[in-house]
Amino acid sequence: MSSPDQRSSSPWTVVVNAAAGSSEGDVVDRVVGALREEVEVEVAHTSGLDDLTAALEQVPSGATVVVLGGDGSVHAVVAALDRVDRLRDVVVGLVPLGTGNDFARTIGLDPTDPVATARDLLGAPERDTDLVRAEDGSIVVNAAHVGVGADAAVAAKPWKERFGIVGYAVGAISSGFSAEGFRGEVHVDGKAVPVRGRLLQVAVGNGGFIGGGTPLLPNADPFDGQLDVVVSWADKPMRRLKYAWKLRSGRHVEGDDTEPLRGTSLSVLVRGSALREGIPGNSDGELTDPTTTHSWTLEPGAWRLLVPTAT
Repeated sequence: MSSPDQRSSSPWTVVVNAAAGSSEGDVVDRVVGALREEVEVEVAHTSGLDDLTAALEQVPSGATVVVLGGDGSVHAVVAALDRVDRLRDVVVGLVPLGTGNDFARTIGLDPTDPVATARDLLGAPERDTDLVRAEDGSIVVNAAHVGVGADAAVAAKPWKERFGIVGYAVGAISSGFSAEGFRGEVHVDGKAVPVRGRLLQVAVGNGGFIGGGTPLLPNADPFDGQLDVVVSWADKPMRRLKYAWKLRSGRHVEGDDTEPLRGTSLSVLVRGSALREGIPGNSDGELTDPTTTHSWTLEPGAWRLLVPTAT
């Protein structure tokens, strides 16, 4: 583990979306200026996977990579580091600039003052941070889920493009009314979870929030070496409404038809009519292809993260 003095000996690489608009570009300039008060900074403007991978391959061993963006940007950087086998070789910092900023919420970062957050990173300790690995080898930084949450993402997509974070709520409402759940089996650490009916939603992750602040996994901690899992069987109309209402405050995990669990692996096996086509999932805010099996395993302490506030 490197100290702040050791990290400052190498230039910090700030990763920025090359398509950022002028207003966001002004924020980037101020953030970079704040960092340059104490460290040398190189800015990498990336427009796609190839640009990002090339930039990260050039970062010196033990140096710091600062992500300016939201959950999608954090996922992209961590996934690229994973592809080039450098997860433990560099330290990642985050200055939240996105729409949802859900992972930033989990680690206690303030998305309203990016310059102050950047300055906090300069003296922040690094922490070994857990990573979730899906069955196809892809990674999950924040959270993944199947069921009504993935349906909500489909419904929210056109609304999010027009209205930003409000689109999440529109998608959740529209899918919540029509959701019927699906038949399936859930296994945590190889042990079957007793079936209580049709599954409404199964969620897993390191981060507590999705959709711009919804506390889907309210007890999640990305530093504790455990997956947080929430399984809900609230498939009836009134149960769905109750689940949705309590979800706003994270109290959904207290319901009789919802069970919070912890472990190091999770699998969801689709059964019944959904076997014909499978069901889609949502991984760090992106839809995944329909399949009849969804599974995830924990990789404890897989990457290094600067955490300026106590979590």
